[in-house]
Amino acid sequence: MTLAANHDAATTAELDARAKAILRGNDRGGYTVPTEGLYPYQWNWDSAFAAWGFAAFDLDRAWVELETLFSGQWANGMVPHILFHREDAGYFPGPDVWGAGETIPSSGISQPPVAATMARAIFERDPQAGAPRMAPLYDKLLAWHRWFYQHRCESGACCITHPWESGRDNAPDWDGALKGIDTSNVGPYTRRDTSHVNPDMRPTKRDYDCYITLVQFGRACDWDEAEILANSPFRVADPTMTFILLRAHRDLKWLGTTLGHDTTEIDGWIAELEAGVESLWNDDVGVYDARDLRSGELAGSPSNASFLCWYAGVSSPKTEARLARILSKVTYGVPSYDPEGPLFDHMRYWRGPVWGMMNTMIGMGLADAGLTDLATQVRDDTAALIADHGFAEYFSPLDGTPAGGGTFTWTAAVWLGWASPSAQKGA
Repeated sequence: MTLAANHDAATTAELDARAKAILRGNDRGGYTVPTEGLYPYQWNWDSAFAAWGFAAFDLDRAWVELETLFSGQWANGMVPHILFHREDAGYFPGPDVWGAGETIPSSGISQPPVAATMARAIFERDPQAGAPRMAPLYDKLLAWHRWFYQHRCESGACCITHPWESGRDNAPDWDGALKGIDTSNVGPYTRRDTSHVNPDMRPTKRDYDCYITLVQFGRACDWDEAEILANSPFRVADPTMTFILLRAHRDLKWLGTTLGHDTTEIDGWIAELEAGVESLWNDDVGVYDARDLRSGELAGSPSNASFLCWYAGVSSPKTEARLARILSKVTYGVPSYDPEGPLFDHMRYWRGPVWGMMNTMIGMGLADAGLTDLATQVRDDTAALIADHGFAEYFSPLDGTPAGGGTFTWTAAVWLGWASPSAQKGA
C-alpha cells in the first residue's frame, strides 16, 4: 500500500498542517505532552520524537524541547521517563507516589534513549545554528549514556527495571518476569487511562498492580541503583533498550567527533553492547528476544523491538525473513507482536497494535542496511496508515482501527519527520 496511490499533493499538505497543529496543540510552553487528557506531563522518548517533529518547521522550538527534557536530569546522569512540571491531581501514579526527582519532581526510572539520535537529526538540519545549542546538550547526553553503562548493562545487553522503562508497557516479553511478583500490598487506586480509553485497549488490572508494586519497591529503597540491582524482582535485558542505546551511542559518537571531543569512552560502550546484544538472540524463534536476568530465560516473544536490530547497525538475515513473513500477514507496518503468536491481540497496547514511531525506527534501520524493498514497504504502510486513520497513539495492524490517544504527538512527529511525502522529498 502506498500513500501516492490514494492521496494527492493537497491531501499531503492538509496532513502536514494537521500534524503541525497537533504539536502546537500539545505544546505546554517548553515541553510537549503526548496527548491532551491521557498523558498530562513530559514523557522522555515522546519528547525526543516531538523535538524531531518540531525541527521540520521550527528549529528553535525543537532545541527547547530537548533542553527542557534535560532540565530534569538527575545528578547521577539519569533522565527520568516522566517530568512532572505542573500538578495534575487526576493522574496516577503522580509525583506523590514516585517520591523522586531532584530539580523537577519526576519518576524514578528512565526510558529508551532516542534523544541523541534525534539531537543529531536536528543538528544536521542547520549545524551552524545548532552548534551553540548542541555543545551543552552533548555533555548531558554523555552523562545519561554513562548512567546506562554503569547501571543497566551488567549483562552486556541493556536491561530495564520496570516495564514502563522499556516504553513497551504490557509486551508479552515481560510476562514471565512479572508472573511471580506479589501485588497484595498495592492498595486501591484509580487509573486515568481506562477512563479515557476502552480498557480492552490497555494493560490489564494485574499488569498495573505489578507496575505499582515495582514503583513502591523503588521508592522504598529511595531509588538506589545498587539496591535495585541486588533485590528488585524485575530485571530484564530488553531488545528495545539495547538496540536504541546502541544506535544512540553511534549518533552520540558522531556528535562528539563533530564537536571535537575525544570519544574513546563511547567506542568502548559500543564494542561492549555489540557483543552483549548476542545474549538476546533466540534461535528458537529466529529473532532477538528479551531475557529475564533473574531466571536467565528468554521470553520467546517475537516483537517489533526484535526488528530494531538494523537501526542499531546489527545485521540479521534470519530476522529479515521473519519480518518479511510478518509483514505479509498485516496491512500497516510492523505489529508489536507476531500476529501468528498465541498472545496476539490486535488492539491491546503492546500485544499486537502497530506504533508509528516503532515503524519509523525499523524503517530507518532497514534503509541504512540497504534492505530497500522492506524499508519502502514499512514507510509507505506508515504513511497510508496515518493518511487513512489519523494521528492516533497506536492502531490495529490488521485494519488500521485507531486506539489510545487520538491526537498524538509522536505520530504527528513521525509524519513530519519521515512518513509524509514532504519529508521523503527532503530525505
